[in-house]
Amino acid sequence: MKRLLSLTLVLSIFLTACGASATPTSAPATQAPTRTLTVFAAASLTDAFTEVGAAFDAANPGVTTTFNFAGSQALRTQIEEGAPVDVFASASGKEMETLVTGTFVVPDAVQVFLTNKLVIILPADNPAALEKLEDLSNPGVKIVFAAEEVPVGNYARQALDLMNASFGTDFKDKVLANVVSNEDNVKQVLAKVQLGEADAGIVYTSDVIAAPDLKTIEIPADLNVIARYPIAPLTKSENADLAAKFIEYVLSAEGQAILAKWGFAPAK
Repeated sequence: MKRLLSLTLVLSIFLTACGASATPTSAPATQAPTRTLTVFAAASLTDAFTEVGAAFDAANPGVTTTFNFAGSQALRTQIEEGAPVDVFASASGKEMETLVTGTFVVPDAVQVFLTNKLVIILPADNPAALEKLEDLSNPGVKIVFAAEEVPVGNYARQALDLMNASFGTDFKDKVLANVVSNEDNVKQVLAKVQLGEADAGIVYTSDVIAAPDLKTIEIPADLNVIARYPIAPLTKSENADLAAKFIEYVLSAEGQAILAKWGFAPAK
């Protein structure tokens, strides 16, 4: 009897094992392939493009967008030196045109995707008691600009040329004599003024969105300079399809809404 029970138990275990092995296992979930999109963008786009990139990645599972933010002139140099890049967004048409000439950028794909303009920024306590544009030429005022080769630095000097007609032919020279530092990008100008290392600086209107503590002096339209930002894929991009999708997103209503939130104006 005991032997019969043992055989029955062994048979039961065997049948259970066979049944378990015969049960089909579910196939592992298929994951979207991971891909990285590299975007070089003007420093003034830091906040806006960080948000744009997060939204783009969320809409494209498996995609990670990485950014290199710096002065457009520095980014152009890095691209010319062979940096692997998929998309370039510049604060200056000059930098983009140079890359088109050098066949680094797809020429027919260049598009202006937003505009920006200049504003004077002052520390919150305004130690120099600046109230109007003319005050920038007062002796002893400490001003910080971006360097002349940086787009915003070039635009600032163009604006000073326009101001000469209103404030005297030597106005630009007086202002430039007050410049104590020339920075590599617009974010460094912003930081110097925020830290109280300068009495004034010239940045884009979009830059003050992230720095509400600063005081500003508006530059009238007839004395201001409009910056037009172009964007384009790189000819040697290894992610041409993703580059095109990213640019399409930037130009979409959703992308433009994010840019507007950060103080940029539509392309004109």
